[in-house]
Amino acid sequence: MTTAAATHATPAATAAALHHAIHWFEIPVRDIDRAQAFYEALLGAPLRREAMGPQTLAVLPYTEPGTGGALIAGAHIPAPSADGTLVYLNVDPRLDDALARALAAGATLLVPRVDLPDGMGSFVQVLDVEGNRIGLHASA
Repeated sequence: MTTAAATHATPAATAAALHHAIHWFEIPVRDIDRAQAFYEALLGAPLRREAMGPQTLAVLPYTEPGTGGALIAGAHIPAPSADGTLVYLNVDPRLDDALARALAAGATLLVPRVDLPDGMGSFVQVLDVEGNRIGLHASA
């Protein structure tokens, strides 16, 4: 293999090596206690609190291998926003129950339930208590 071939993998080879497009995500928050209470109510599961240098994380439940993520608070964290990247959280098997919990915990409904074609499930979008737009998705 030439040096050029070794440093420039094909898109198919790169995709096969990555397995998943997302490895980790962070949802910025200002009030970690309030945000953690909201997400625990929404997901119906506890989040694990961790310190990473000057930042505080509340890690969302996930299993290995899988995509993990956390709420993150700290002095140099970007402000929560409804205008940035949109993350969809898995709320299988009951989207309606998760939405009801989110609304009861203080979320605002932005996009009502959308049933996707071809058995791809359903989703909603909400504004969390910190001002982040998030999606909730459940499989068909």
